[in-house]
Amino acid sequence: MSEISTIEPAEVKRRLDNGERLNVIDVREDEEVAAGMIPGAKHIPLGQLPERHEEIERSAEIVLVCRSGNRSGRACDYLNSLGIAGLKNMTGGMLAWEKL
Repeated sequence: MSEISTIEPAEVKRRLDNGERLNVIDVREDEEVAAGMIPGAKHIPLGQLPERHEEIERSAEIVLVCRSGNRSGRACDYLNSLGIAGLKNMTGGMLAWEKL
């Protein structure tokens, strides 16, 4: 298994603001996502990853997001165990994103 790297919410925002298309996967629950998501993110709740991980576009970088960074960290570990590369956990999650 490879080491999971992290990415700061400010870097995600800066890159999106610069027009970069990021592969962002939001692993929060439906009611959390209803309050708002990162533009362009794909919603796959953590509990559905085993059935839906094939929906994740394999790209050089896959940014995983949750509320605080814990569930997305678990999602990174799970996807890493499947041999998926390029995973990044967004530190601080949407709590940090909302403060930008």
